[in-house]
Amino acid sequence: MAGETVARGLGLARPGPRTSLGIIWTVFLARLRIILRYKGAILGESLLPVVFAGLPILLGIAVAGDEQTAAENFFRTTAGAGQGASDFRLYMLLGSNTFMVVSLMLWLIGYWVRREQETGTLEALYLAPAKRLHVLAGVTSYTLVRALIAFVSAMVIGSIVFQVNPLAGNFPAALGYLILGIPALWGISFIFGALILRIKEANSVIQLLQWVLAFAMGVYFPVTVFPALVRYAAMAFPPTLMNDAMRSTLLGLTSIYGPWYIVLGLMLMAAWTVPLLGYEFFLAVERRIKKDQGVGQF
Repeated sequence: MAGETVARGLGLARPGPRTSLGIIWTVFLARLRIILRYKGAILGESLLPVVFAGLPILLGIAVAGDEQTAAENFFRTTAGAGQGASDFRLYMLLGSNTFMVVSLMLWLIGYWVRREQETGTLEALYLAPAKRLHVLAGVTSYTLVRALIAFVSAMVIGSIVFQVNPLAGNFPAALGYLILGIPALWGISFIFGALILRIKEANSVIQLLQWVLAFAMGVYFPVTVFPALVRYAAMAFPPTLMNDAMRSTLLGLTSIYGPWYIVLGLMLMAAWTVPLLGYEFFLAVERRIKKDQGVGQF
């Protein structure tokens, strides 16, 4: 047992695989216990996507005069590049649910970094004999579980409210694309956490970026309606890829990225490269802060 954690010869303590997993589990469990004290927050995260989806649905019906005309208008407007969806209610619900997953991944990481700064415990984390990667892995694992709970709950509630059936499509494959897109979200959350660490502000940054995020992802419309330059920039954003993959699978649409094997290849590439780039960016910002002012100034 000691051989797992203690290096031979020098007698220096080095965490083995079991110790590293223990750090991740401890951080995950601590965050989970905190949120379980606020059960209303979990309920709110399940209802918000339904509300966000309901706004354009009700607005479209009000403008068109009836639901059938609204569906026809949406299909005709978004029919370019095979993106026309006949069930606009499920289209909106899926987009808002995916947006909530992406937002939670970014919000929770950003607020965690800022909270550790404000409470003065960030320095303690740097002094602890635990790698920041393991601590970050624990926090991101917690955000993943929380986001998936919100996604599934919102899909169930939204399906009842809007009378849609997501199981009519290939729901397991769509859920698989969601899980495959999570590593890229981890990488983006590392970048976001590094920005919070640098500028020492979370609320205003999150409030600004969440709507830029919704715009770039095409939550309520396909990004094919954008001008060419904006469209290509949005398509390079990993959450847009994940959102399009889920919609094309569940609703039977033509993906803007091409056939399914191209979509799968792009998602696998993003799942490998974005977390590595995000973590390297976090380390670079961290080194810069330590050199300039240190992490103790909040």
